[in-house]
Amino acid sequence: MEQFYDILKQLIRVPSVVGAEHPFFMFVKRELEELGVAVEYYDGVLVAKGEEPQSGYISAHADRHGLICTGHNEFQYAAFIAKNRADLTGNSNSEQLLHNFTSRFVDEKVQAYQPYSGTYLGLGVIKEAFLCERRNNIIFKVEGFDYLFPSTPIAFMDRLEFKDDLISAQLDNVISVAMIIYMYQIGYKGTAFFTASEEAGKSWRFLLEWFRRFNISTNELLVLDTSPYSSLDDIHQLDIVLRNRDTNAVFRSPLKNRMKKIAQQEGIKFHFKDVYLKNKVTQNGTKRLLGTTELGRIIHATDGAIQGATLQIPTIGYHTVNETTSVKAVESMIKILKRLYIKSSL
Repeated sequence: MEQFYDILKQLIRVPSVVGAEHPFFMFVKRELEELGVAVEYYDGVLVAKGEEPQSGYISAHADRHGLICTGHNEFQYAAFIAKNRADLTGNSNSEQLLHNFTSRFVDEKVQAYQPYSGTYLGLGVIKEAFLCERRNNIIFKVEGFDYLFPSTPIAFMDRLEFKDDLISAQLDNVISVAMIIYMYQIGYKGTAFFTASEEAGKSWRFLLEWFRRFNISTNELLVLDTSPYSSLDDIHQLDIVLRNRDTNAVFRSPLKNRMKKIAQQEGIKFHFKDVYLKNKVTQNGTKRLLGTTELGRIIHATDGAIQGATLQIPTIGYHTVNETTSVKAVESMIKILKRLYIKSSL
């Protein structure tokens, strides 16, 4: 696994704030082209093609949460400012989770960078974060950034940390990007997508546009991501997370049962997130959404002409620089990807 973690460590250090992913895309493009993989760059999506592009379609969003300068000494949460917001309505699980934890950002180090070149512009420290209900966004006070101009992206300073059998960083969703690059290193020959602005609810549009551009359809689009849980105990009982559906659509793909079968054969612990969330509602009577995914929006928008499945890593500390998962979960997800796409693993 050392090869995989080397990739992940590098990627974590490259900023990719939602709406300002270009420097990260360029880094990923170079890494893949060094492997001999053809890479095409379209609006909002980087597309990698191996020697057998139709042998697989894997997708992962490349953006991470961060801040945007919106005025003199004024900084807002990047995903939720008006120019980035797509169909966020305030009622998604991620938004509710986010708005409950403004205090966790205090004393975090952040770095400003040029949105196109990625040039480092300086280091700052978050001193205060509060929810402004008039603007429906988190407003930050950052020490050291009084010289920045509006639209400058600001990323959290981050590095991968190992402790016992756990790893921590801002894993969503750089860990999935690292897995895809690793898959190409070990022989994946299919197609992969790296999408922008997922945290602002836009990425599915960019991905759908690519399929429509070339009049391609598939029932085996596999979307990789992390999935939030509330306690360490939760993620110790899980290695990977599958879904039957989300709020928008039912997932009808042969990939789902194939992954379930592999997990059972390999002794990988899993559950279906939609069933888990429904059971939570039954147990405590609270209203809980099934969640929205990139895949569900695409299925809904195409009336099922494009279908697929999701494969997720269970984490705690969602949307923070201390998002944590287990080493076993990482190994389990890679094992499933190998069984699906690398012939020598069959």
